[in-house]
Amino acid sequence: MDLAFRSATALAGMIRNREISAEALLEHYLQRLQRYNPALNAIVATDIEAARERARAADAALAAGESWGPLHGVPITIKDTFEVAGMPTTAGAKELRDHRPSSNAVAVQRLLDAGAIVFGKTNVPLYAGDLQTYNEVYGSTSNPWDLHRTPGGSSGGAAAALAAGLTALELGSDIGGSIRTPSHFCGVCGLKPSYGIIPSRGHIPGPPGTLSEADISVTGPMARSVDDLELALDILAGPDTPAAKGWRLELPAPRHGQLRDYRVAAWLDDPACPVDSEIVQALHGTVERLRAEGVRVDEQARPAGHDLAKIYDLFYPLLTAALSAGLPSKVFDRMLDVAADAAPGDRHYFVRFARAATQRHADWLRLNERRQKLRRTWEDFFQDYDILLCPVVQTLAFPKDENPAISDRILTVNGKPQPYMDIMVWAGVAGVAYLPSVVIPVGRSREGLPIGIQIIAPYLEDRTALAFARHLERLLGGFQPPPGHTD
Repeated sequence: MDLAFRSATALAGMIRNREISAEALLEHYLQRLQRYNPALNAIVATDIEAARERARAADAALAAGESWGPLHGVPITIKDTFEVAGMPTTAGAKELRDHRPSSNAVAVQRLLDAGAIVFGKTNVPLYAGDLQTYNEVYGSTSNPWDLHRTPGGSSGGAAAALAAGLTALELGSDIGGSIRTPSHFCGVCGLKPSYGIIPSRGHIPGPPGTLSEADISVTGPMARSVDDLELALDILAGPDTPAAKGWRLELPAPRHGQLRDYRVAAWLDDPACPVDSEIVQALHGTVERLRAEGVRVDEQARPAGHDLAKIYDLFYPLLTAALSAGLPSKVFDRMLDVAADAAPGDRHYFVRFARAATQRHADWLRLNERRQKLRRTWEDFFQDYDILLCPVVQTLAFPKDENPAISDRILTVNGKPQPYMDIMVWAGVAGVAYLPSVVIPVGRSREGLPIGIQIIAPYLEDRTALAFARHLERLLGGFQPPPGHTD
């Protein structure tokens, strides 16, 4: 396998053992950037000279017996919603084209403190507000498995860059599947961590300078291996200041050491959001492989009193409320008018967005109480099961559809239309309840497109999700490079 496709963990070991220099590894990625990125448009901004200078410093430090940390000298890129000092941070918005922050997002700083070398930023949709990746600043990003298809979003540039071997590690964010969907579409790995364990300060949206943490939204790593996800979690997790003065994060160890000891529930399809038959077939195949290894899998288990439709009807208004704080005043005023004028039974997504974005605080508090009851139900569920397996999203990577009226787009699943915004239904299972979720590739479609699985674990038991994902990765083979991207 090409050097560029090796895990960040392995690359860090090679640098540490003097098998390759940080400078040589950076140049290898930069050569691939020139060769493959023009067709993908995954990496949209670079600071190559600063990266080269840091790589030379990393090699000099190592020669002097110094270590900067577990990512010493490893070249990485960062999703263009995270502030990186001196580099453009646009979140895909024209009004932020010239925004060059003077400090790093907290998560970015932690990666730098661990020794990483940031050489580029990866593309996103406007304000990370779509599950495809395009904007008026940098244009459209393509999926390396099929250039006519979307890599997903909002971490689409990140997933495409990882899959194509243009970077060693990425930093993503996720509120409605923005780490998980691109990982599924591009055949890479992603961790949506438990809510609140990795600081998001320095992420846009909200506006630059925002200090509050948005509900549901998380920061998490993306990679080509589960080992890298865990390495990054160790680096990134922990309280932001000033909370760090008073508490520490100690995530529990995985529940089990052996794969066969895991009690697994599987929710592989649902009439409330039917899943592409090829995805269902691949997930069923995964379940059968687990059973062949002696794993107990229950395909009927569900959280008591909650079906998929009920969970999504709770997730969507909480999600929309979280997004509403970043709406410009004129847009918010328009939402007020739409909500006031709509018929009571109107369920069009634009109307549902307007209602939830402008809801009264008392209504949000009632939704939040329902959420807390759902979280208690999940606690009970995970007394009997260790892991829940489910689809990441109901569709394979689809041809780009950049119709600006997002709520009018249509997905086609098993030959039937679905509302485009239903693309977040399966993401809401973990999102609304703050649960950790790991996505890894488990198969390919007839056309060769990647298929991922969502591995959900109890709140704060991220290491259980990662440990199970590592077992499954070893069983099924893990990441494979897309055709045409190996030298």
